Amino acid sequence: MQKIIKIFATLGVVSLAFVARGESSFNMTQGVTDISHRVYDLHMTILYICVAIGVVVFGVMFYSIVKHRKSSGAKAAQFHESTKVELLWTIIPFFILIAMAIPATTTLIEMEDNSKADITIKITASQWKWHYQYFDHDFGFFSLLATPSEQIKNKATKTTNYLLEVDRHLVIPVNKKVRFLITADDVIHAWWVPAFAVKQDANPGFINEAWTRVNEPGIYRGQCAELCGKDHGFMPIVVEVLSEVDYQQWLKGQLAQVARDKQAEQQALSSTVTLEESMLLGKTVYDGRCAACHQQNGQGIPGAFPAIKGSAIALGDVNAHIDIVANGKAGTAMQAFSAQLSSKELAAVITYERNAWGNDTGDVVQASDLVQSNANDSIIEKFDEKIVTPAVAEKIEPVARSGEAVYLAHCAACHQVTGAGIPGAFPALKGSPIALGDVSLHIIMVANGKPGTAMQGFKNQLTADELAAVITYERNAWGNDTGDTVVASDIESTVGGNK
Repeated sequence: MQKIIKIFATLGVVSLAFVARGESSFNMTQGVTDISHRVYDLHMTILYICVAIGVVVFGVMFYSIVKHRKSSGAKAAQFHESTKVELLWTIIPFFILIAMAIPATTTLIEMEDNSKADITIKITASQWKWHYQYFDHDFGFFSLLATPSEQIKNKATKTTNYLLEVDRHLVIPVNKKVRFLITADDVIHAWWVPAFAVKQDANPGFINEAWTRVNEPGIYRGQCAELCGKDHGFMPIVVEVLSEVDYQQWLKGQLAQVARDKQAEQQALSSTVTLEESMLLGKTVYDGRCAACHQQNGQGIPGAFPAIKGSAIALGDVNAHIDIVANGKAGTAMQAFSAQLSSKELAAVITYERNAWGNDTGDVVQASDLVQSNANDSIIEKFDEKIVTPAVAEKIEPVARSGEAVYLAHCAACHQVTGAGIPGAFPALKGSPIALGDVSLHIIMVANGKPGTAMQGFKNQLTADELAAVITYERNAWGNDTGDTVVASDIESTVGGNK
């Protein structure tokens, strides 16, 4: 009998030692954040408790089976309820559960505390890429799989980070609280970085929140953790954590690149590209953005994604082709690429689709042809002159343009770029009573928030000028067209200035 007890004790110790090894591929990663360490410690604590309970329960069970076996002459006892036993196996598990629930609850509460963030980044998932928008600096970019197709097709040796490398990393600074606003354009995805202990669903029409504060610079990898379609496995996440100095340097470079991209966009609108140049760039864009659905041979996937080779869209009206590539097609998997590609890239890929695989239309689409299809045209340029006269529009426009930048940085995550909100979650501003009604109530709402809702007060986050600008924007964008121009003195007289 002593041998049996020793065997179970040894098995228990060996099991604990095995699962406790940090480098074991069978165990949870410890991660690089305080939260991930707490989650790991909680996991190990509960695991120890479960293993100990298992050893005791199975030890007693097997001891009883061997000790009281019939062949040794044991006589089965005849008894029914035992009040003491009933109390023991009710009270002891109760206290064990309470002991586990307290640290688990405090950890979960901490994981959900997204307040006092140093940086806010909106993450938008779509098949099969991630879009990162830095609200504090009003720029963003797409991050796509960078694994060569030769590796995927087993024509080349797979590298260490096979299917875990992207063309552009999400970059954040070390020791700063970064808040993530996570949503999706099409189907349900999930943003998951194990080293951060962050795993949050990205649901179309809703915004989920998460946060992290990374203690160690480095590169950390993750994946979409929700089955999102045929290329679900080709949607990796790479986060690069830099020192504060290096992050500021990177940020400066990104803002400079944004300025260069805007300049290049203007130059593209006034330049003419040859068919050969456009086909070369178009093939690169097509292979990177379109081939996953429509295939490299343009034949699509029957029943799922239509062919482009010999299709009515590629051989028909060029303006209809521009519209569907730039603006997408509602109710299908066809995304809008106007916000993902430059006008030059859009023109090139449309040219490529109209001339590859024997389509041979001879059409060469230029960037200037896409001006009317650009989904990013400022809403301010679309004032209804029947309601807002040119004189009023001229007065409002400078303030509203400034307000547009504030809105995109602080409000669009909930109320959307179009002002349409998210039904059931965040109200629309387009045509809303607050945006069309008493301007004082609008100021109070934006400045002080609304208790009991997700609407926070921005009085201590924005200056009086910024508050005035964003309220002006909301009252005149998306066809609201009230003609109201709010100024800083209106803010100060209504709710006081930002102290």
